[in-house]
Amino acid sequence: MAVVDWDAAADIAVRMVPAGPTTTAPEANQAVAELTELAAAAVQPVRKTTGMVADVGEHRAAIVDRPEWIRSNVTGMRELLLPLEDRLDKSDAPSWLPSAAGRVSALEFGLALSWVATKVLGQYEAVVAPGSSNRLLLVAPNIVATERQLDVPPRDFRMWVALHEETHRVQFGAVPWLEAHFRTEVESLLLEMDTAGTDALKRLGAAVVAVIKVLRGASGATIIDAIQTPAQREIFLRLTALMSLLEGHADFVMDAAGPEIIPSLPQIRTRFDHRRQSPSAREGLIRRLLGMDAKLKQYSDGRRFVAEVVADIGMSGFNRVWESPQMLPSADEIADPARWLARTGQ
Repeated sequence: MAVVDWDAAADIAVRMVPAGPTTTAPEANQAVAELTELAAAAVQPVRKTTGMVADVGEHRAAIVDRPEWIRSNVTGMRELLLPLEDRLDKSDAPSWLPSAAGRVSALEFGLALSWVATKVLGQYEAVVAPGSSNRLLLVAPNIVATERQLDVPPRDFRMWVALHEETHRVQFGAVPWLEAHFRTEVESLLLEMDTAGTDALKRLGAAVVAVIKVLRGASGATIIDAIQTPAQREIFLRLTALMSLLEGHADFVMDAAGPEIIPSLPQIRTRFDHRRQSPSAREGLIRRLLGMDAKLKQYSDGRRFVAEVVADIGMSGFNRVWESPQMLPSADEIADPARWLARTGQ
C-alpha cells in the first residue's frame, strides 16, 4: 500500500513549481558550465579543510533544474518510506484508508515540494533507488536567483555553494556507516507509527489543528510535531542532532575553506545570513507550516558545535565524531559541546 501516490505527488510539484529566473540561453549555458567546473574544483579545498577523503571516482555532480530536483526527492522519499508501506500491507488498516491517505498525502507532499524546490541550492543524494549512483545536485535556477537577490559576484557564490554540497558528499562518501545509520533511524521512526485507522484519523486531525495554530501566529506549532508519537519524538531528536551536525559541519567547512578562493566571502556570508533571518510574511508562514525554522536552526546550532569543538581539539579531534554512531552528538550535546567532549574523553 503506497503511503503517498508518488507519481501524483511528483506531477503536482512539477506543475506547480515556477520555472525560475529569466535567463538567456548563453547565460544558462554559462551557469551550467561554471557550476560543473566549480563542483570539481571544490574537492581539494574540502579535503584539505576536513582531512576526510571520499573516492573521487564516485564524484558525480549534476546541474539540475527544479523539476529534476523534485523527481530526485520523490525517489528518495519513496525509498525511505518503503518499510512503512510494507507494514501497511500487513496491517489491519481499513482498505479505504491507504488510498484516501495516499491522495491527500500526494497533494500535501507535492505542494510542499513545489515550494522547497524554489529555495534549495544544492543537495547530495544520500538515498537513491537500488542500482542508482548518488549524485551531488546543484540547482542552477535557485543559485542564479539567489546570487542576483544578494547582489554578490556569481562565481564566488557558486563556489561557496559547491563547497557546502561537496562537504555533504564527503560526509557520506568517507563515512561508510552513515547512510545505513540514517536509513535505520528513519525506519525506526516509521515503525513507531500506529497504522490503525483510528490513529491515522486522529493524527490527520492533529495536523489540521497545527495548521490552524500556525495561521493564527502561534509559535512552535508545525505539521511535523502534530503527527509524532512520544516514541517518535525521541528518534526525531536523534535525527535532528544528526542533521544539525551534517549541516553545521558543511556550513563551517564552506567558510573555513573559502577565504583563499572566494574573495567576497565575508560579503556573501553577511548577506546570506540576513536573507535567512528575514523571510517575507508569506515565506515565514510556509516555513512554520513545514517546520523549516527548525531546519534553519540546525545550521546555526550545528555550526557552533563544530566551531567550538574544532577550536578546542582541532579538526582531527573533531573527526572522531565519524568513528561510529555512538560518537555522534546528542541534541543536548549539540547545544553544549563540552558535554560531548567530556563523554568522548577529549
